[in-house]
Amino acid sequence: MDEVMSWIIDNKEWIFSGAGIALIANVIRKKKGRSNQSIKSGRNTTNIQVGNDLNIENKIKKK
Repeated sequence: MDEVMSWIIDNKEWIFSGAGIALIANVIRKKKGRSNQSIKSGRNTTNIQVGNDLNIENKIKKK
């Protein structure tokens, strides 16, 4: 543990620079993993689940 703390102190400028923050965030994201999405539906319902944005266009009919 002392070795880790001394390494952090010696490299604090690099760790807390943009590259260090990006590296730490990437390690945490890979360690955490992706969360599973789930959806519960009831009777006579339509459920749409997407990972990003969903655009639905309603076209209006002209008379």
